[in-house]
Amino acid sequence: MNILILGSGGREHTLAWKLNQSKKLDKLFIAPGNAGTAQIGTNLNIDVNDFQSIKEAVLKYAIKMIIIGPEDPLVNGIHDFIVSDNELQQVAVIGPKKAGAQLEGSKDFSKQFMERHNIPTAKYKSFTNVTLEEGYQFLEELQAPYVLKADGLAAGKGVLILNSLEKARSELKEMLSNQKFGKASSKVVIEEFLDGIEMSCFVLTDGKNYISLPNAKDYKRIGEADTGLNTGGMGAISPVPFADATFLKKVEERIIKPTINGLQKDNIDYQGFIFIGLIKVNNEPLVIEYNVRLGDPETEVIIPRLKTDLLDIFIATAEQKLDTITIEFDKRSVTTVMLVSGGYPEAYQKGKEISGIEAVKSSIVFHAGTIRKEDKTVSNGGRVIAVTSFGETIEEALEQSYESIENIKFGDMYYRKDIGFDLI
Repeated sequence: MNILILGSGGREHTLAWKLNQSKKLDKLFIAPGNAGTAQIGTNLNIDVNDFQSIKEAVLKYAIKMIIIGPEDPLVNGIHDFIVSDNELQQVAVIGPKKAGAQLEGSKDFSKQFMERHNIPTAKYKSFTNVTLEEGYQFLEELQAPYVLKADGLAAGKGVLILNSLEKARSELKEMLSNQKFGKASSKVVIEEFLDGIEMSCFVLTDGKNYISLPNAKDYKRIGEADTGLNTGGMGAISPVPFADATFLKKVEERIIKPTINGLQKDNIDYQGFIFIGLIKVNNEPLVIEYNVRLGDPETEVIIPRLKTDLLDIFIATAEQKLDTITIEFDKRSVTTVMLVSGGYPEAYQKGKEISGIEAVKSSIVFHAGTIRKEDKTVSNGGRVIAVTSFGETIEEALEQSYESIENIKFGDMYYRKDIGFDLI
C-alpha cells in the first residue's frame, strides 16, 4: 500500500518512522516532510492546504491512504475534498471531515459540544465585538486569573491567561475590536481558570469504535520550571505517573465515551484522532480542549510505545473495524526533549547546520524543523529536533535523552534541562 502523510514536523516524522516498520507498506510519501522523513520516504514539495496538488500527487503515485498530521487542512476540509472527488473514491483518509474538525477549529463549538453531552469542563461564555460590554460584565463575575481564548485557530497563540481584571478587559477589546489574532479572535471564549495538573489523552476512532492510546504530558513553556512564553511544546513524557487506574477509568466513563457517543448523536462522521487536553482538579478530570489530530511532541513519546503495526490500525480505522484490533504498548517510560532555535518562540534564525545526529545510538532522533540543503541538514523552524528515549523509569529515560543530546550541535541551540521536573 502506498501512503501519503501530510505535514512537516516531529509528529509526521514519528508517524513515518512507525509506518516504515510495516510489512504492508509499499511506498511512503510525505508532503512537504523534512530532512528526517526524506531518509525513510519520498518528500513531496506540496503545501498541506494545496488540495489540488495533493490530488495530483495521489493519482500520480497511486496513493491508497492519506494520513493528515496538522489541524489546518482538516479544518479547511481536506477529507471532504477527497471523498467528494470521483477520482479519489478509493483513497482512505485518517483525519476527520470539516464538521468534526470544528472540535478544534472553534472553541465555542467544542464548548457547546461538551455542554450538550455533559462532558466536564470549565464554566464559560462566548462573546463577539457586538457583545463586548457583556464580556466585561462576565469577567467581573470571575476570579483571577482570567482565561481568554480566540475561537478559531491561532497557531497555538490564541490563549491568554491574565492576572489583572484591567488587563483582561483590555486584551478582550484587543482580540474582539482590534483583531489581535485576526479572524480567529472575531469570537472569544472567556472561561473560569482551573487550578490543577494537565495531561493529554489520545483516542483513535473509526466512527463507530475507538481505541485509547497511551496518555502523555507535555511542557509548553520556553523557560525552566514552566516559565516564560508558550511554545508548541518543549518535551513530553508517557505514561503520566499521576494518572492511575482509578483516574483513567473516570476519564474513560466521563469524557472519552460521552465524546464518541456525542459525535454519533450529532451525526458527525469522524474517522481519526481525538486529542483530549485534560486537567486534574481535586482528583477529577475536566476537559480543557479538544484537538482533532495527534499532539506534537506527544506523538514522539506515544507512538514509539506502540508495539502493534500502525498501518494495520489505520486500515482497521478506514474499514470501521477497530473493534477487531488488539493494541499492545511498551510499558516502559518514554521521554522526548525538544531542541529549539535560539530566540524561539519569538524571532529566530533558520539555516543553522546540524551535526552529531548520526552519533546518537541509544535514543531515537525525530526531525521537527529541518531541511536538507547542499548535502547538509539545517534548521528550518523554531522546534528543530526531538530526542526520544526509553527507560524503566522517567528518570532513566530522561537521563538517556540528555546524554544523547550532548552529541547534537547547531548554532544557538536551546533546550529545557528540567523536563519532567514536576513528576520526579
